[in-house]
Amino acid sequence: MKIHEYQGKELFRAAGVPVLQGFVARSPQEASEAFDKLGSPLAVVKAQIHAGGRGKGSVIDNPAQKGVVLVRSSKEAAGVAEGLLGKKLVTIQTGSEGQTVNQVFVEQGCAIARELYLGIVLDRAAAMPVLMVSSEGGVEIEKVAEESPELILKEHFDPAVGLESFQVRKLCKKLGIEGAAAKAADSFMKAACRFFVDHDCSLAEINPLVITEDGKMIALDAKVTFDDNALFRHPTIKPLRDLNEEDPNELRAADSGLSYVQLEGNIGCLVNGAGLAMATMDIIKYHGGQPSNFLDVGGGANTAQVTEAFRILLSDPNCKGVLVNIFGGIARCTTIATAIIEASKEVGFQVPLVVRLEGTEVKEGRKMLEESDVNVITAADLTEAAEKIVAAAAGKA
Repeated sequence: MKIHEYQGKELFRAAGVPVLQGFVARSPQEASEAFDKLGSPLAVVKAQIHAGGRGKGSVIDNPAQKGVVLVRSSKEAAGVAEGLLGKKLVTIQTGSEGQTVNQVFVEQGCAIARELYLGIVLDRAAAMPVLMVSSEGGVEIEKVAEESPELILKEHFDPAVGLESFQVRKLCKKLGIEGAAAKAADSFMKAACRFFVDHDCSLAEINPLVITEDGKMIALDAKVTFDDNALFRHPTIKPLRDLNEEDPNELRAADSGLSYVQLEGNIGCLVNGAGLAMATMDIIKYHGGQPSNFLDVGGGANTAQVTEAFRILLSDPNCKGVLVNIFGGIARCTTIATAIIEASKEVGFQVPLVVRLEGTEVKEGRKMLEESDVNVITAADLTEAAEKIVAAAAGKA
């Protein structure tokens, strides 16, 4: 689960991670009032969407309007807010369609001496969380990792113990941080790592992390993602979820117990099992197609779930064909065949449908489809299924 920057900063503040004062605004008037309340000669108005790269992003119908803007008056704050609110902001992480800005964050400015990057994730290979810092703050860290990986410094830490002072000193020496800033780093980095563990985060990222001219360390951004499976332990965090920032079809699928991710291709995939779903997507691409989604109906899929899965797939206007790839284990092939037949009655298939069944009761399942009125292209194996759906989606079959 992702949250907005302003929400992350409130959690940071409560956890002892230093942040600046700021206010959320959902109208130009509120942005103007927020600037006045800050009592600062300058402030920064930031678009609040679940995507990075906002500073370099721009509004679709007004490329001159950036997602993060420095302002020096309440009038300027209101003007920037007006140029962002209700508009679609395109960044490196949103795709060309952009994301609608429903609120902005008006934050006080500060005297920046240096910008760094700080991120904490779980290193699954090491089975430990890892703190990553870099001197290249304020830029696309993915680009730094690709082009100059040596600039990203790492320290693994025991979640029960937390980051230790000797580890902070090692990082400070490599980053050239001394004096008051090194002392601030000890407190800041320890608090950030403790926050990551205590809140069951999957990501806590601060870019930029700034060192001020008087040696303080401040989180100038807050990108926080929580482990969905641990939200039951954090009843105060779950309400921070902003459904407006999430894909409606993904929410709809989750409500039906389906795992769904929207992609940009034109071949819908209905598969049981995450690994099989990934393999199905890979082989579609191998044969020249582009999957329009990841969809795992799970091992125990029933008729209602499969029918809803078809509704979701076929609601995508880019979908030109659907590949059903089922390995019958817990979910028998006869159950899937029944679901496909029932779904055809309720949904109606207006695009080519390729079905590959294997596993428990596969012969019976295939016979049910053959004897039904559903227009199905059958396939004996995954390679054949991929070849057929790619050809059908391209209008060649």
